[in-house]
Formats: sequence, C-alpha cells, structure tokens
Amino acid sequence: MCEIPSAVGQLSRLRSLNLSASVFYGQIPLELLALSKLVFLDLSGNPLLKLHKPDLRNLVQNLTHLKSLYLSLVDIFSTIPYQLANLSSLTSLGLRGCGLYGKFPMNIFRLPSLQALSVRYNPYLVGYLPEFEKASPLKMLFLEGTSFSGELPTSIERLDSLTELNIQSCNFTGLVPASLGHLPQLSYLDLSNNSFTNKTHCFNLHNMNLSGEIPSSLANMSQLSTLSLEENQLSGQIPSWLMNLTQLTELYLEKNQFEGSIPSSLFELINLQYLYLHSNHLSGTVGLRLLSKLKDLTHIQLSNNRLSLLSYNSTNATFPKFKLIGFNGCNLTEFPVFLWNQDELEWLFLAGNNIHGSIPRWMWNISRETLFALDLSGNFLTGFDQHPVVLPWSRLLRLDLGSNMLQGPLPIPPPSTLQYSVDKNKLSGKIPPLLCNMTSLRSLYLSSNNLSGKIPQCMANFSKSLLVLDLGNNNFDGPILETCKVPNNLRVIDLSENQFQGQIPSSLANCVMLEHLILGNNQIDDVFPFWLGALPQLQVLILRSNRFHGAIKRWLTNFKFPSLHIIDLSDNEFVGDLPYEYFQNWDAMKLTKGNSLQYMQANTVFEMPGYIMPANFIYSMTMTNKGIQRFYEKIPNSFKAIDFSGNNFKGSIPTSIGNLKGLHLLNFGGNNLTGYIPSSLANLTQLESLDLSQNKLSGEIPSQLTMMTFLEFFNVSENHLTGPIPQGNQFATFSNASFDGNPRLCGSPLSRVCGSSEASPPTPSSSKQGSTGEFDWKFVLMGYGSGLVIGVSIGYCLTSWKHEWFVETFGKQQRKWTRTKTMGLRS
Repeated sequence: MCEIPSAVGQLSRLRSLNLSASVFYGQIPLELLALSKLVFLDLSGNPLLKLHKPDLRNLVQNLTHLKSLYLSLVDIFSTIPYQLANLSSLTSLGLRGCGLYGKFPMNIFRLPSLQALSVRYNPYLVGYLPEFEKASPLKMLFLEGTSFSGELPTSIERLDSLTELNIQSCNFTGLVPASLGHLPQLSYLDLSNNSFTNKTHCFNLHNMNLSGEIPSSLANMSQLSTLSLEENQLSGQIPSWLMNLTQLTELYLEKNQFEGSIPSSLFELINLQYLYLHSNHLSGTVGLRLLSKLKDLTHIQLSNNRLSLLSYNSTNATFPKFKLIGFNGCNLTEFPVFLWNQDELEWLFLAGNNIHGSIPRWMWNISRETLFALDLSGNFLTGFDQHPVVLPWSRLLRLDLGSNMLQGPLPIPPPSTLQYSVDKNKLSGKIPPLLCNMTSLRSLYLSSNNLSGKIPQCMANFSKSLLVLDLGNNNFDGPILETCKVPNNLRVIDLSENQFQGQIPSSLANCVMLEHLILGNNQIDDVFPFWLGALPQLQVLILRSNRFHGAIKRWLTNFKFPSLHIIDLSDNEFVGDLPYEYFQNWDAMKLTKGNSLQYMQANTVFEMPGYIMPANFIYSMTMTNKGIQRFYEKIPNSFKAIDFSGNNFKGSIPTSIGNLKGLHLLNFGGNNLTGYIPSSLANLTQLESLDLSQNKLSGEIPSQLTMMTFLEFFNVSENHLTGPIPQGNQFATFSNASFDGNPRLCGSPLSRVCGSSEASPPTPSSSKQGSTGEFDWKFVLMGYGSGLVIGVSIGYCLTSWKHEWFVETFGKQQRKWTRTKTMGLRS
C-alpha cells in the first residue's frame, strides 16, 4: 500500500492511466493534473484515495481531453463542479460512492458524446432528469441511492440507445411514463423504492428482448392498471405476487418463455378485463369455472401453451360477456357450454383441440351480430347438427374450418367474409353459386377435399380483391377459370392435383402481382407459357405432370422471369434444346444470399372496427427433391430449384447453367441430353441435389464437381459416361446406384477398377434401362453438407421391381400426393 508517486507528472505524453483497484491511499498528487494529454483515467476501486486538494474541479479544469473518467469509491466529498459539463469528448463518467453532495449540474446530461453515467450511492446528491434531446447517445444511467427527485420526463423515450436504467431508492414521484416502453434497446430496468403513484398508468415494455424472471420490484406498483411485458424472453413461473396488483385491468405476458402452471391467485384480480398468456410454455390444468370470478373480463387468450382446460357444465355460474376467447391447443374435448350465452363475442379461437363429432346447432346462435372471426381448424369435426344454407354471422370476416373431417357439401359463409379456409376435409359435390356472393374475399382455401365439377364462372369476380386462390387436390375439371380479366392483387393460384383441361388462359398476364402459380398434375394441353415471364413478381412456377409440349421458345426481352426462384416442368412432353437464354437471365437464381429462416408468403392487413388484423399467407408446394416427392408446407425464401426431368429435351447441357449459383436443386433426368457434363456445374456451390440420370451423356464426370460440398444427392445413372469416378468430399458418400448403367465408368464405389479390361456383368438395374420403376435405387443421403435449406437428410431405399414415391409431410396436417408417371417413359 502506497501513495501515487508525484513523479507520475513527468509522463507528459501519457494518454491512458489505469490504477483501478490498486490499493493506493492518500491524496491524489497535484502533479497528476499536469498530464494534459490524458484521454482515459481510471482511479476507481481505491477507497483510501482522496481528491480534496487538488479537488474534482481542479482535475476537470486541467484534464480537458478526457473521454473516460472513473473515480468510483475515491473520497471526493464535494459538489460536482459545473466545469465537468465542458468536457465535450467525455463518453463515460463513473462517480459511484464518492461522497458527492449538492446539486447535480444538469448540463452534464447534455454532453454530446456521453454514453455511460453512474453517480449512484451518493445519498446527498440531488437533482432531477431534464427533458432529453433526440440526439443523446446515453446508453447507461445509474442514479440508484441518490436524492434525485421529480417526475420521469416523457421525453425519456428519446434515449433510443439506452440499455440500462437504474433509479432504485431515489425520490422520484408521479407516474412512470408509458414512453419507457418505447426504448428499443432497454435490457435492464429498476424503478423500485420510489414514490410513483401510477394510478391509471400503462406500464409497457413489450418486445424489448428482456430476459430472466419478472422483476419483483414491480410488486410495489400496487396502483398499476396495465402491465405489458409481451414478446420478450422472460422465463420462470408467473409470480403469485401479481395478485398484489389489485387495480390491474390489463395483463399482457404472451410470447415469452414462462412455464409451470397459471397461479390460481391470478383469478383473484377481479378488475381484470384483458388477460393474455398465450404462446408460452405454461402447463397444467385450468378449470373454466375460475373464469366466472372475473366478472369484468372481456378478452382471454390462453392459446399455444401446454394447458388442459377443464369443462364446467353447470348452469348456475354466471360468466362474463367475452369479446375474445383464445383457447387454441388447450386439449378441449367439447365445445365449452358457457358459450351458449355469449352474445357479444367478436373473436373465438378453438383450433388444434380434440373436439369430435358435429358442430352443435346452438353454435349458430352465439353472437350472430358481433362475431368477426371463428377458428375451429385442426379438430375432429365431422359435420353440422343442422347445415345452414349460409352461415348466420352477418359481420364475419374470418372463418377457418380446415384440417377437420367435415363431410357433405361446402359450407357457405356470409358475404362479409374476407378469409375462408376449409381445406383438408372430406367435403364433396360442386361449388355452390352462392359462394360467388363473397365478392370481398382475400383468401380462399378449398384444397384437399373431394370437390368436383367445373369452377363457376362467377368466381372470376373474386380476383379484384383476392390474394390467395387454393383449389388444389380436388376433382375439379373443365377449363381453367379466367381469373385476371383486369389487373389485380392476386398473389397465389394453386389448381394442382385436379383434372383441369385446355390451355392456360392468357388473362393471367394481368395478374401483375402473381408470385406463386401451381398447375401441376392436371390435363392441361398447351405449349410453354413464355408470356408469363413478363410477370415481375413471379417466384414459383410449377407445371409438372400435364400435357405441355413443343419446344420452349427463345427468351425475349420482355419475358425473362426476373424473380423466378423455382420452376418445375417435369413429366410433360417438351422437346428441343434446353433454354440456355433463360439460364443466362434468371437473375434471382444467381443470388446465393438469403435467409433460410424466412419463408415465401403474402402479407396483408385487415382493418375492422377497433382492430387491425395482420394476415400472413404462407406459400406451399409439392416438388421432387433428392429422389423423393415431398410436400413443402413452407418454402424458404432462399430455396432455388429447376426440375425439367421426364421430358424429351435433347442437345447438350448449356454451360450457362453454372451462372445460377443460388440453385439448391437441379434435375434434368429422364431426357435425351447428349454431350459432356459441363464443368461449370461446379460453380453451383449451394447445390444439394443433382440428377442427370437416364440421358445419353458421355465423357468423364468432371473432377471439379467434388468442390460441391453441400451435395447430398447425385445421380448420373443410365448414361454413356466413361473414365474414373471423381473421389473425395461428397463423392465418398454416394453409392453404386448413383453411377449404375454406365458400363465404362470405373472406380469407387463401383467394383470396376480403372485400367482393367474386364467388364463386370451388368446389374439388374442397368439391364432395364429406361424404367426407373425397375432399377435398384439405394441412396444414403449424408455428407459434409448438412442441407441448410431443405432440412433433414433422409435415408431411403426404393426396391428394384416395384416402387412408390414416398411423400414427406410436415406437421400434423398431411397432404399426400403420388407421382403417377414413370420418369423416362411415355404412356
């Protein structure tokens, strides 16, 4: 232990001095003030040091270039000199526990570069917070244990860089401003032990990346009326001390990571009107009878937890009149009986439960004049006790009956409906003309039913407002509807897996917002619709398994598909050369960057009285990838794919295909391609699946292809390839089946040794060239690349004499489609 030597003053060029926690004692020498070039000074953590003579005022008058000044725990025992506010370069000031007293100079808050300020544990230091300016860079403010007082200014929301605020144990009064909830970077907040009144106050800290448990300091805010902590990362159990907030009318804890049971004391907050606990990890049982205690409750959201709601069928209890009930995924086995008397409901969500049987007749009588949204999807409903001609809710905007077991004719919602989903059921019959009264529709999902007949011509009127039209996987026939007679907002058309005939209507050229066109597995007889290339937003074009024919016309200036990510022309009757001009100009497929966690979707907002309802329509599709036909319930934005397999394309593979560096899937199998495999394919470094099988390709496999380290599936079987198989990286993972049917190929994994004149007898698969149903496909999908876009690797075996395409589905809602054509054959 010693004093700071006076010789320190001889270090005249010194810019940084750190003597923190060094057990120095005594007076800080005057000579230290001669270090005029100092920009960093840290003497903190030395409680035996004194700054009396010279004092703090002398120090800041001499060291005018300081950017960081840390004197915490140094014995200063003085006021804070106003000259400190002249240190215009100061970014950090630490004066914790220094015995400071008197009035804090307000201009210090206005220092243009100040990011961190701590004067805590100076109990005789007084001051108040100013009106903050927008330009303040302040990140950390610690006033704990001082005598700061007054009200928190609403302008505190202008400190948009603030990450930590601690004003515990001060003398602040008045209301905690709701503007605290507008600080986007705030991660630590302590307001405890003050004198806030908070009598009709909304305390809002939603979507601020808060973590840990709810701070117990909030328990002291007994007059709080609104507590909003949603969309953070808060964890632990919901604290029972919330019952102390007896004036609480609104509680928003949704979209966090809370676990455990809902404390029964929460149902003692008799003033509650809004209770939002959805999208957490809450578990246990909740008796619906508890809701009868909350007479003022109008909005309750418990969806998307692990809760089980216990029915309460007594007619003696009086339940509140609800406007919103959210019980999605709450293990209900029947419709809650208390709904009988609900005549003011606006939103009712009962999706993803275990409700079986028919929808009871009394459901048609609840809230006929008020209901906006009804979601009964994902249950086991089979029909209606009484099937109404038109559903009775006159103001209904959203109806979702999807993923049930509904039978019979198509239910018809009222004309007010904007969103109608009844997909993945067992409905049958034709589309009734009454559906055409729904001229305000934004989305119509009728896919995966047994509906049949022609599409009513009057449905063409939908396209003025419609965003999504999904009629896939039914038994519709006849011509494709003229859906876009005038420019409109249509984003998605899915007519796949039906029996539509004829040509693609030219009116689709008016669908200038179209992003997703799925027409696969029909009986469309047409040439390639090159004119669709003028649609500026088109990302996905699937024409698989139809009767398209002829050559693909040359690329023209106005028809270049500028946004195309995915194109599937497989199993048609196209002829001629591969369209190299398109490969040169499909710019969206050249991009390798993209967020694989974001998905293709259409976003919109529905406005209604008192509410704004965002709606996201997630795009889906079916496509063959890595030899398996799979259903993509979501399509990653970054996914790029070309499938031209099962046609009669001829000629060579254009080298320009190597420009499409964003590709993840490329399938030219089952054609009549000749020539060499271009080494430019090695530029496709994102590629995960490459199928060139069943062609007439010759020459060697380019060794450069070993650079494709994400490649999981590779098939060049049934060609005329020669020479050694490249070795290393992904090629070490491919089996014989990837190379079968090329008698002049040699090297691992084949048994033929390069340089040997002996030819191995052909395998059963190579002797059955031309029929993928008759050769042994055994692929082990593994390797150095993990398949970042598509997901898990799947090992599979397709037997040599019979095989069916496996369909991978995602989630509970299944949609199974079978590829009926055999690649390379014509019926």
